[in-house]
Amino acid sequence: EKPCLQFALSGATHLVILPPSTLGMLGGGQLGRMFTMAARTMGYRVVVLEPDVHSPAGDIADEHITAAYEDPAALDALSRSCAAITTEFENAPAASLTALSHQRTVRPSGTSVAIAQDRIREKNFLRDNGFPIGPYAAVEQGQTMAEAVRGLRFPALLKTARFGYDGKGQAKIASLAEAESMRSHWNGIACVIEEFLPLKCEVSVVLARGANGEARTFPVAENQHRHGILDISIAPARVSQALQERARALAIQLAQKLDYVGVLAVEFFVLYDDTLLINEIAPRPHNSGHYTIDACRTSQFEQQVRSLCGLPLGDPSLHSPVVMVNLLGDAWADGEPRWDAVLRHPSAKLHLYGKREARPGRKMGHFTVMGETAEAALAIAAQIKKDLAIT
Repeated sequence: EKPCLQFALSGATHLVILPPSTLGMLGGGQLGRMFTMAARTMGYRVVVLEPDVHSPAGDIADEHITAAYEDPAALDALSRSCAAITTEFENAPAASLTALSHQRTVRPSGTSVAIAQDRIREKNFLRDNGFPIGPYAAVEQGQTMAEAVRGLRFPALLKTARFGYDGKGQAKIASLAEAESMRSHWNGIACVIEEFLPLKCEVSVVLARGANGEARTFPVAENQHRHGILDISIAPARVSQALQERARALAIQLAQKLDYVGVLAVEFFVLYDDTLLINEIAPRPHNSGHYTIDACRTSQFEQQVRSLCGLPLGDPSLHSPVVMVNLLGDAWADGEPRWDAVLRHPSAKLHLYGKREARPGRKMGHFTVMGETAEAALAIAAQIKKDLAIT
């Protein structure tokens, strides 16, 4: 096997990793599964390190190392078998990524992931580098809530600094007393508190950036949430072209400032005067980018492979308006859903993640609908949701 060679791109020479090289994935969830599918389609082998013996990515990888993400022997085995390594979730131990980088190409870096996986570090990084964000306060461990939130207005959102996602680890609060009570319920851990802002909508930008600084953004997606979990993404977003260009420019500037290599998602709040505020970042492919699998010339997962391997980035352009709908475990309440509700529509595509247990709020899959217009795709998506009894 000859996995690497020198490749001239835009006058620069850098390392390129070609098939049939082996790529490593830290994490075994659905994002890792879709990366594995893209990589194997391109001719690569994939080794997954994931403690869950029945993980979505581990089930289809060439090899599944079943061990903790911090296990030294497992990390050594991953390093020895792979030419390059990436991750699929921001809570992957940054120290593990850094340790792996001493032996192999690792993208994104542990440094980037460490910023994105801690809301205090993330907010402070954005503020210190001049990016637009809403009013917030960091509540460090050992600091009193009253001291931290001085000058902040209620209502507000209280979020744990670490391990919060899909609505977990966050609560809307109306007063300082409520904030203190919730933080006490969370055992006094470090938190971020953000002023609650009236929003016109929420949008996101998924981009890929290569080691040579090349960056390409996917079309801006408009996102609708239910109970803190993404419900629907619409691309292109139904906002002005000027706002879309500002969002894309900010996302690229952020990737450059992070010296980020890989696929990055940037979520934005849009206020009623079209002010853009960065909500949070994700150092990986993103749920709101799943539409790219069916509706773009290059998917976010192929871009992840390309950026990891030093290949030129693919064309991210959209070939038709599209709507993506998440399928949560709630849809399995009465048994396996009748998937003909999706598959009878020629413009719809079904993606199931291979998870063995359906639980309320758990992401089990998604479907996409393409259309001549976003409104046409939305109408079919709404009918499918009704037929699946998704409320």
